[in-house]
Amino acid sequence: MQALIKEFINYLDVERGLASNTLESYGRDLRQYSEFLAGDATGSLATASRATIVTYLLHLQKQGKATATIARRLAALKAFYQFLVREQYLDQDPTANLESPKLEKRLPSVLTVQEVEALLRQPDPSVSVGLRDRAMLELLYATGIRVSELVSLDIGDVNLELSFLRCMGKGAKERIVPMGSMAIRSVREYLQNGRSRLVRLPEETALFVNHHGRRMTRQGFWKIVKKYAKDANIRQDITPHTLRHSFATHLLENGADLRSVQEMLGHADISTTQIYTHLTRGRLKEVYAKAHPRA
Repeated sequence: MQALIKEFINYLDVERGLASNTLESYGRDLRQYSEFLAGDATGSLATASRATIVTYLLHLQKQGKATATIARRLAALKAFYQFLVREQYLDQDPTANLESPKLEKRLPSVLTVQEVEALLRQPDPSVSVGLRDRAMLELLYATGIRVSELVSLDIGDVNLELSFLRCMGKGAKERIVPMGSMAIRSVREYLQNGRSRLVRLPEETALFVNHHGRRMTRQGFWKIVKKYAKDANIRQDITPHTLRHSFATHLLENGADLRSVQEMLGHADISTTQIYTHLTRGRLKEVYAKAHPRA
């Protein structure tokens, strides 16, 4: 089974062009399913039935796994079995017609404009890492790109003169995102006065590098955001993704249309972007209550 999982992951990488994080997630989920089958005296990939899959899902539920986790595991199994049937390793797909558990749409956590401004004031621009951190935070909030997209940027992906950046999103889809003046200024200052002091190899292409002079990692930037959030006295538990959510929410609150926000975020389906309208509706009610004379 491990060989088939490896072949499937290779297919997702080469044929579908999925991101490395997605590939790792698929591989991890399928290996855990393989361990479940190995623990069942009668279970195997060839003999697994619909009942086997249901038993596995119930097993995950008993372990206390979140509904979103169970849904993701089932999605991985569905894709895997469809691949096995298509490649004629199996005759039947035991996951066929199995519905994913319904997910509760949780509203994303967002910062107020004042909290964002407080966060952006924290990096010290008198030192190289401060210039880098301010540029990363400004760019993340100005463009709404994913953290994985931010740390994957090369110098050539940012055009400061024309005010846009180019990034590769999920499914290796390229998109162009506009940049604001504050982000442009911060990135320019970092390139002029900070990056050269951090980079150790002249051939390094990464826009943002760590203290070793290598490309910044998602985990490294997560720690940076946590530190500055604490320094800014932001009490809610935020992640780098919180700035992406705040970007979308603040745009919609100020009149941006949903389609434009969808394109900038890189969402394939507008229904994914629509979750932010729930946040802005609450804000609109507050504005109405304060502004309308008969509210």
